[in-house]
Amino acid sequence: MAGKKQSRELRSDLITYGIVIAAFVLVQLGVSAGFIGSALQGQLIPICAYVVMAVSLNLVVGLSGELSLGHAGFMSVGAFTGVVAATALQPLVGSDALTLVLAMLVGAVFAAIAGVIVGVPVMRLRGDYLAIVTLAFGEIIKNLLNNLYVGIDAAGLHLSFTGEAALGMDGGETIIKGPQGAVGIPRLSTFLIGFLLVLFALFVVLNLKRSRSGRAIMAVRDNRIAAESVGINTTKYRLMAFVVAAALAGMAGALYAMNFSSIAPRKFDFNTSILILVFVVLGGMGNIRGSVIAATLLTILPEALRSISDYRMLLYAIVLILVMLVTNNPTLRALWLRVKGRLSRRPPTARAASTVQEGGDDDER
Repeated sequence: MAGKKQSRELRSDLITYGIVIAAFVLVQLGVSAGFIGSALQGQLIPICAYVVMAVSLNLVVGLSGELSLGHAGFMSVGAFTGVVAATALQPLVGSDALTLVLAMLVGAVFAAIAGVIVGVPVMRLRGDYLAIVTLAFGEIIKNLLNNLYVGIDAAGLHLSFTGEAALGMDGGETIIKGPQGAVGIPRLSTFLIGFLLVLFALFVVLNLKRSRSGRAIMAVRDNRIAAESVGINTTKYRLMAFVVAAALAGMAGALYAMNFSSIAPRKFDFNTSILILVFVVLGGMGNIRGSVIAATLLTILPEALRSISDYRMLLYAIVLILVMLVTNNPTLRALWLRVKGRLSRRPPTARAASTVQEGGDDDER
């Protein structure tokens, strides 16, 4: 029985990888053939960043069962530390791709450190208390970045929270200018590296989900008292999910930031955290494949409706409401379960013929 379940999970994971790879190939063919316009091409890297953000937040909200409202804070930590690292390393490394990868790793490390700092005290909280603390963290990070000034010269990096003049540089270049954010960013991000980052995030999250640690995380989510009774360290596994999600968000932030020439702290406010949470909820909490699809479609949708700019946000809101109603409608769920039950009672030969058509969405809870 366990072997069949593992086989279904592996098949579902392979389908998820296949969808992402097929989408990448189709986009590359569309760009080379001229079917994809410049507006959509400009959205490709943000789509990759938001997919990684949605997948990582689903690790916390869906698999761990915790409500985090400050995920954009980890994204901002990765974005600004990645920009500083890229600016400092680019003259030394030479290769743009390698510089970007190193910057994303730096962003992941600092975001993970922030995740540990926040997670250690708050992982003993649950529900509304955890949501409030993570919301406060996101706002604190934004306000700290609004007062942060970072520059670089021959002597190295300089940091100040009082003003640009306090950096005390001899010439050099100011990288972060307080409320203006990071300016003069080297635009190193590419769609290929964004695609590889999406695959890496899927690899980390899907393998963690199927691992012993992932089963412990989901056990804590389902019944904390029962998990503690069999010796599972609930704080440890909740913190593990939180820190892994923070590190992936940091990498996504670095990728996102280096797609623009400048970026301000206000970009990573509460609204961004809620947007990422919407991706997770609409895609299905615990459904990694659904997060990928929801993040992609809901990032493209506002731009696709830009031609009717007076009504596009209204239509966007209507689409969100309709999707929410459909995905949470008990009648439709009952209909799906009834159809699925009838298919499961069909003869083995008939079921084998319909297997390819069903696709087997094993990520749904």
